[in-house]
Amino acid sequence: MAMRVTAAVATVLAVFLEDPDADRYGLELMRATGQPSGTLYPILARLQEAGWVAAHWEGVDTTEVGRPARRYYRLTPDGAVAARDAVADLSARLAKAQPASRRPRLA
Repeated sequence: MAMRVTAAVATVLAVFLEDPDADRYGLELMRATGQPSGTLYPILARLQEAGWVAAHWEGVDTTEVGRPARRYYRLTPDGAVAARDAVADLSARLAKAQPASRRPRLA
């Protein structure tokens, strides 16, 4: 499935790309991206559907840890490659769309 990468999706992907092998849970992703659950979870669902992200429930005794089990998300190997390409492509498109007077000057 083709994944449309918006700025919100790119923000989520950028957090995953900080450590592509790390498991991340929803609240952690909400804090890192600044996105509310109503934005984040639909993005995660689309990333899963596209095969870019895999998810699993942690295996803990909820009474022992005193909280509900967390659902962890992680980039798939193909998802990591696709995420890097998509974030780079979006960055390039945004830079190109910016008027020349607003583009950063390289020293």
